Amino acid sequence: MKTFKHLITVLLLCSLTHVTSQTKKTFKIHTIAFYNLENLFDTINDPTKFDEASPMMELKANRSEIYKRKIHNMAHVIADIGFDDTHNSPVAIGVSEVENREVLEDLINDPQLLDKNYGIVHYPSPDARGIDVALLYQKQFFTPTSTSSHELKIYDDETRKRVYTRDQLLVSGNLDGDPIHIIVNHWPSRSGGEARSRPRRIAAAKLTKHLVDSLQIIDPYAKVFIMGDLNDDPTNASIKDVLKTEKDKDKVKFKEIYNPFENFFRNGIGTTAYRDAWSLFDQIMITKPLLDKDFSSYRFYKAGIFNKNYLTQKDGQYKGYPYRSWGYGGFTDGYSDHFPVYMYVIKEVD
Repeated sequence: MKTFKHLITVLLLCSLTHVTSQTKKTFKIHTIAFYNLENLFDTINDPTKFDEASPMMELKANRSEIYKRKIHNMAHVIADIGFDDTHNSPVAIGVSEVENREVLEDLINDPQLLDKNYGIVHYPSPDARGIDVALLYQKQFFTPTSTSSHELKIYDDETRKRVYTRDQLLVSGNLDGDPIHIIVNHWPSRSGGEARSRPRRIAAAKLTKHLVDSLQIIDPYAKVFIMGDLNDDPTNASIKDVLKTEKDKDKVKFKEIYNPFENFFRNGIGTTAYRDAWSLFDQIMITKPLLDKDFSSYRFYKAGIFNKNYLTQKDGQYKGYPYRSWGYGGFTDGYSDHFPVYMYVIKEVD
């Protein structure tokens, strides 16, 4: 029954000599996703972090109850991503704005996710706000073979002091036996203005490009997923000039990177909003081998923004924005100020 749940049937028209017929092919489908969890902090003050400024620690009462509700809401979204099409939650999902491994343990042990048997890849990073990135994966489908955390060393142009930000996470492993690599990012914010902070994201993009290049030196046909909250849109220099992404999958050359989210952005669709303008900071990009037409191993099928109605603010000043967890009045019982993004991969089965 479980195997059936993860199969999708696609009808392909096949032309034979003098005969045209319909041939039925069966594909296995999986969701790979990314979600900014908007300040998923626990209720305990960590003296080694600046977590006292987090929305959770600023609450004057009911922290435990609100923390449980925040966990529940995040688990609800993760369980729902891709479910309508695949009858399963993401087999791998990168997350950002998590305080530590403990909040991730609480998340995957929520009743909505418990039966998925998620594993965790997480490394503490030196971020000044005390937030990290991580990867959650369903153990029955994905097996990590190597993991590593890569430090981004950047400095303020004016003070020359180091800016402490998130490390980049690289996870290599096998998806149903197929080797893939996932890089999870949360690039430096636009604090201080887009132009002033731009060099920091350029530096982050260069680190990501270095990781991709290193993987392609070992295996030119490496299947790499680059995901994260990049704090830049698909058309910004960090992505177009450093990663050198292509929006048309038919034009992606060997060792180049395809970004399906550029077309979403050019059509006015985003994942986060500010002052009535949409940005598409959350993206998933892939290397060319995932675009090949040989479906004997996993290939790209579709990308999307997970923006179901319940994730959208229904009224007030921010009507139509992502329904965030935190506002000036404290906890809103919402979700995140970012919509998740996802990608489907498919593989032909006998």
